[in-house]
Amino acid sequence: MSLAPLRALAVDDEPLALERMAILCRGLASVDLVATAPDAAAALRQIAAVQPDLLFLDIAMPGMSGLELARALPPPRLPVVFVTAYDNHAVAAFDVEAVDYLMKPIDAERLARAVARARDRASQLAATAKAPAEAASWLAEFWVPSRGDVVRLAVADIEYIEAERDYMRLHAGGRSFLIHETITELERRLDPGQFLRIHRSLIVRRDRVARLVRDGGGGAGGIMLESGAVLPVGRTYAVAVRAMAGR
Repeated sequence: MSLAPLRALAVDDEPLALERMAILCRGLASVDLVATAPDAAAALRQIAAVQPDLLFLDIAMPGMSGLELARALPPPRLPVVFVTAYDNHAVAAFDVEAVDYLMKPIDAERLARAVARARDRASQLAATAKAPAEAASWLAEFWVPSRGDVVRLAVADIEYIEAERDYMRLHAGGRSFLIHETITELERRLDPGQFLRIHRSLIVRRDRVARLVRDGGGGAGGIMLESGAVLPVGRTYAVAVRAMAGR
């Protein structure tokens, strides 16, 4: 029995590159190009709208780059195949767990191999999502040092998390607690439906965000939490923050 084609979204600021990708995809039974986008902001909207199985992603784009977009995707990340004219971003691409890295101009055979790899990754993600143990694996609590004791801190009580070198400071109820963990590892263990990374050193609980704060200087701005704390938004994460607010 033949497998259904993977539903793909292609993101590129060059119309001719998108047209070329559409032509190649029409010649492959393994992939169906269901949407295209000219930049990262449009791509995030399309991801929410069409829920693709695979991203074909250019790297050099105005505004947020393809690498920055890949980093902004919530876990578990969609399979990403980078399609670029530059060969000097391969290491960075695989740091964000890219499935493949294709150099322009690509041909149908090379694209077919990339799609096959993406199908393997999509199958792994689907199997993980169906596993009961994995589905319940998001952190629910921490045991943290406090005044000489070790106390329980519920994840639901955390307002935001701040990186301090190899430590993470958990802010909750007007107090803060230090744990020895990197922000990358902690982000993977937190439910992305509840938490959002807004900066290379900051993660916030979504339901504690009161408003977005504009930056008159042309930066990415910030957010204000219900407690009144104002936190900066990193440029890499600005699109994901605006998407959270439906903008």
